Parts: sequence; C-alpha cells; structure tokens
Amino acid sequence: MLSLKPNGTYLLDKRTFSSRLRKILGFKPGNLRLYEIAFIHRSASYTLPDGNKVNNERLEYLGDAILNAILSDFLFEKFPDANEGFMTKIRARIVNREVLNQLAFSMGINKILISNVSSNHSTKNLSGNAFEALLGAVFLDKGFRKTKKLFIKNVLNKYLDLNQIINTDTDYKSMVFEWVQKNKVNLIFTYNEEYDFNLKKSVFSTTLFLNKEEFAKGQGTSKKEAEQEASSLAWQRIKDIPVNP
Repeated sequence: MLSLKPNGTYLLDKRTFSSRLRKILGFKPGNLRLYEIAFIHRSASYTLPDGNKVNNERLEYLGDAILNAILSDFLFEKFPDANEGFMTKIRARIVNREVLNQLAFSMGINKILISNVSSNHSTKNLSGNAFEALLGAVFLDKGFRKTKKLFIKNVLNKYLDLNQIINTDTDYKSMVFEWVQKNKVNLIFTYNEEYDFNLKKSVFSTTLFLNKEEFAKGQGTSKKEAEQEASSLAWQRIKDIPVNP
C-alpha cells in the first residue's frame, strides 16, 4: 500500500503504475486518470482548485452497482433453470466483503493502492473497496461489455471456484439465526457508531449476545458488515454444540 509524500506526490511513478495496472487488467487502459483515482483512498484525498476532493469513493459506489449487474447477468446465463433465491444467494456470496478483499490481494491491487491509513490500523477492506472502484473506472473507460469480460475472464475464472462458492455457506448471521432458533436461544445484537478520523468515515461495532451472555464482537463500515464479523466469530464457538432435539 502506498502513501503520499510530504510534498503531495505519490511514491509510484506513472510508468510503473501504468505497467502494473495493465498487468491487472489484461489490456491497455484508455483514460489513465480514471484508474489513478480508483486507487486513491479517502484518507489520501486531495482538493482541486474548485474545492472538490478527489478519492475513489464515487467510483466505488459505481463499481458496486456494476459488479452486481455483471453477476446478475452472468448467473442468469450460467444457470438458466435456477430460481431467484438461488441466484441472489450466490451473488451475495461473491460480493461478500471478505471475498472481494481476497480478490483484490490476489490481483495485486493492494500494491498500488494509495492510502494515509497507518500501518497498525485495520485496513482489511481498503483493497476490496478499491477493487469495486476499479470496476467503476473500467466501466466509464470501456463500457459494460468490456468490464464484464474483465471480471469473468481475469477475476472470476482465475481466482474463484464457483462450485466451491455454491457449496459453501458464508452467511454466518443466517447460520447463527438457524442455530438459535433450533436451540431456542435468545439472540441480541447491540450497536455502536463512531467516527474514525484515520479512515475518515463512520465505523460500526456490534456485540452479539446469546441468552444475555456476550459471545462475540464485530466491526465494519456498515451494521451488516459488523454483524457478519461478529456472527462469524460466534459461529466458531457454537457450531459444534449439539442441537437440542
């Protein structure tokens, strides 16, 4: 992960950035400036003369929508007999934040991501967010068809095992809910929201209680993400406990 120099310039020169980007994409980018923005985290934002701040949040927003559209189109074609519930579940497993973070690391996105977040701070989602921003940049630069081809050929087929995703349930919150229902256990989530001045955004934390006993804590940039992390930790503790008859 790269940082800003004191003079406001970056540690990676344009030629090196272009070379690494081309290796990630598998094709020559058109509007290089778009891609540079895709890798600037909010903590490394800089302000234009008109007062607008430049970072990858807008591209991340766009890329998130494009990724969902690509996967919806792909799964619709891949599984012609599948119902809506099946396709929605598989899509959710692929866009899972943990999966996107791993994809970003596999692609080398973390090596050209620009951030001023300290090294001892949790940065687990920065690369996954940059991956979505990259898809947003490709969409603006090359269009939907090229973006879909990039994701299917250079990401999905290269780094993901679709059969494994289909056969692996990673919705830990649903798994915990199912377990507590079968065991007639009371489940409660409590929430706390704080502004993280390092990340420059709100961070949510949640505590999961089972029968008023604290079982796990989770953190994320959304309540859903925090719930999943807490549920994942709780599931590791309860999965081997027999279900009451």
